[in-house]
Amino acid sequence: MGELVDAAERRAVEQGTAVELGRAIELGRAVELGRTLRALRRRADLSQRELAERSGVPQATLARIESGRTRDPRFRTVERLVRAARGDLAIGVPAGEVLPAPEVPHDEMRDEAGRRYPAHLDVWEVREPRDWPGAWWADWYKLPPERYPLPLPPATYERNRRYRDNRRRREAVRRTVRLRRVTGADVPHTGWRFVAELPDGELVGELRAHERDPHLRYGQGLAHEREMALDGILVAYDYRRLGIGRQLVEALVGGMRDREIVSAYAIADGRGIDLLLACGFRFEASRPAALRLDRPRR
Repeated sequence: MGELVDAAERRAVEQGTAVELGRAIELGRAVELGRTLRALRRRADLSQRELAERSGVPQATLARIESGRTRDPRFRTVERLVRAARGDLAIGVPAGEVLPAPEVPHDEMRDEAGRRYPAHLDVWEVREPRDWPGAWWADWYKLPPERYPLPLPPATYERNRRYRDNRRRREAVRRTVRLRRVTGADVPHTGWRFVAELPDGELVGELRAHERDPHLRYGQGLAHEREMALDGILVAYDYRRLGIGRQLVEALVGGMRDREIVSAYAIADGRGIDLLLACGFRFEASRPAALRLDRPRR
């Protein structure tokens, strides 16, 4: 609101009018109040309809306030809305002692009709089919854009509360997960173990690998050389496709760089192949890939 008022003050001085300044301040207050109510709704995870029902304020009135079309709403109306959204009103309190409601991340985004997206939902940009819940075919086919059965929207959101809560939980995991290398008596001298953990200690991913001697294995190479064999990567099912597997592989590659190990080998299938290819692995057809042992049945 400060930039808007400052601009209006300059125009008022230049034009010698006070009316424009008054209108700009009025508009700025309306915009600020609308943004605050949207932020409160998002924090409380309430739609406009749900907040209107809780507060007893008509949804049309709430919509006008949030959009800035109602420039001077009644104090009692604002109080009921704020209280219903589990917020507090502060009057005559220094600004430094009041914590503002968190902003709506997508408040500046608009749909194809120029409307704001629902404040309480999570809105994200659609860059490829997998970003859009409506693209049920995204993981089934590797289709070029010209063959998509439906056009991709510029952005999307999911109204299902369980899906939304799960997505927010996954985003929190993405921001807070930390990697560390495990050493000690439980890990062999040539063994490598990396774990991905949350701040509360929950284990959400793990990578294990070991060094080996290519001279003994293939009959070639220098005796002091080492190569890496990837034993496995595990990521908790609920936290897959968050980049945790890639971070574990990058941690391994960083350790290899420090030890001047230049080669790593792995056996994978399914999505594990896609993960390793995305991390820089390439198919190696000139060496044995997999062996199988079946015990005889009695």
